[in-house]
Amino acid sequence: MAISRAQLLKELLPGLNALFGLEYTRYGEEHKELYETEKSERSFEEETKLSGFSAAPVKNEGSAIAYDNAQEAFTARYNHETIALGFSITEEAVEDNLYDSLSARYTKALARAMAYTKQVKAASVVNNGFSANYIGGDGVALFSTAHPLTNGGTNSNRPATGADLNETSLEAAVIQIAAWTDERGLLIAAKPRKLVIPPALMFVATRLLETSLRVGTTDNDINALKNNGSIPEGYCVNHFLTDSNGWYLTTDVPNGLKHFERTALANSMDGDFDTGNVRYKSRERYSFGWSDPLGIFGSPGSS
Repeated sequence: MAISRAQLLKELLPGLNALFGLEYTRYGEEHKELYETEKSERSFEEETKLSGFSAAPVKNEGSAIAYDNAQEAFTARYNHETIALGFSITEEAVEDNLYDSLSARYTKALARAMAYTKQVKAASVVNNGFSANYIGGDGVALFSTAHPLTNGGTNSNRPATGADLNETSLEAAVIQIAAWTDERGLLIAAKPRKLVIPPALMFVATRLLETSLRVGTTDNDINALKNNGSIPEGYCVNHFLTDSNGWYLTTDVPNGLKHFERTALANSMDGDFDTGNVRYKSRERYSFGWSDPLGIFGSPGSS
């Protein structure tokens, strides 16, 4: 009984998908250190930040209870992008028994390309976070000294002057995060969770967070950052951050940086009747962005 091209492709697909998966996971998913991931069933997503209420007043005996009105602060929109790429192997290559070697090589290259693209797009939100050309729902850049609040005040999630990563700047960031308020001016007691850095700062981060005594001094003082557990999840390296001096702290404020997955990564293949070529493709659809800027603190460094 003759085996059709369609049957042949059906037999080959699981092997190629397995090879793709092994290669894809080799490159890690560094975006998960920055983003909360949620499923999406819409063509785009919108998240609205509410103002909450002001502090509750004292109710005097016999007086009426006070009422407050919550309102929308701003809305963040996520527009999903479709990422797709594929390759084709000619009918002649299949006839010459080159299919196995070519498909394995091309499948690995395709997995690398898809993984690389996803990490670049994820990191671009942070890489462009200081630019006024990339504003969020509240009308300013992700990292700003003046995120507007509905009560007329502001929050800052960056230093007033860019500072390199060191003991002083890191301690100042922890203190600044602790002073953040909500839209009505109520203290939210935010805390850092993790330090995210480019490869150039990995050794600085190790000395700052993992030594028992203060770094760069002759004093016998404890390392307060480590002793206090100020950054409980330590640090991670993101290889796709473009600023070698920039450093970032994720916080415990919810709904910060978001990754919406509209369509999960999927692979497929078919044979083209007219040319006889075999085609293999990969496709996924997602978006990266931010809803609440207080989910992260960032410094571009001093230069």
